[in-house]
Amino acid sequence: MTEPTFSPKIFRRQDESADERFYDFPRFVTHIDDSAVEAVTELYREFFAGGAILDLMSSWVSHLPPEKSFSRVAGLGMNAAELNANPRLTESIVQSLNANSILPFGNDEFDGAAICVSVQYLIQPIEVFREIARVLKNNAPLVVTFSNRCFPTKAVYAWNALDDDGHVELVREYFARSECFQEIEIRRHEPRGGDPLFGVIGRAKK
Repeated sequence: MTEPTFSPKIFRRQDESADERFYDFPRFVTHIDDSAVEAVTELYREFFAGGAILDLMSSWVSHLPPEKSFSRVAGLGMNAAELNANPRLTESIVQSLNANSILPFGNDEFDGAAICVSVQYLIQPIEVFREIARVLKNNAPLVVTFSNRCFPTKAVYAWNALDDDGHVELVREYFARSECFQEIEIRRHEPRGGDPLFGVIGRAKK
């Protein structure tokens, strides 16, 4: 039985102006510290065996394991300069998932997908997760990672209202309510004095 839909109110933001304006200039910085970055890379090392990877809401770095090669790394993000500077990408697409949640790919194209420290900005997360499942092969993983940092004016209301545990549960709900993923796993990296890193991982079911 399908669960009730989220109230649209929880996906409102302080700044409702076009996201394209906010991301019009490149930000060549990492938004989490080195320890949290390594935690992201370790998750990718565990869940991405190779093949074709989709890096969503991508930037100038993808945090993929340097020792692993992939036949394809497609990056979809908001700023062309950042995407062009990313050495791991084999192709790039500039697209706002808030303006257009439809991915420009065919069914079952990818062996894995990632959203790194950006899920908090999605205003149509269920639609986006369903689209990701569509382009993933059966049982392919979607690895969603996030910390406690964000641009608060662009993060959705629910994200700003919740703590770390609440963020984990919210992203778990995105997976569950999309009804397109199974085997949901939670990972936590919470060092003393550093940035926490949380991962929620699900596998596409066809």
